Amino acid sequence: MAGKSMTKSEVASHLADKVGLTKKQVTQFLQAQAELAYKQAKNVFTIPGIGKLKLVDRPARMMIMRFGPEAGQEKLIPKSKKVRFSVAKAAKDAILGVKK
Repeated sequence: MAGKSMTKSEVASHLADKVGLTKKQVTQFLQAQAELAYKQAKNVFTIPGIGKLKLVDRPARMMIMRFGPEAGQEKLIPKSKKVRFSVAKAAKDAILGVKK
């Protein structure tokens, strides 16, 4: 499977074989986990061994336009909310290998 990402069905099949559940149970678990993550993102949702999903507030800021007809002018970028995912150190080490 190198070079091609797994589909949702392939992930469910692999996990079902690994854990000893049915494919339908694994699919329901993944759906429930996703719904919980959506609801809890504002409080930081941790997926153990994978990372954290969180909602962050970005403050308003001034930006100098670099391109287009407004190039060189300062423009106010309004405050906004963004969803961030930070990868856990364990996942980074497992994927990239441990730095020496």
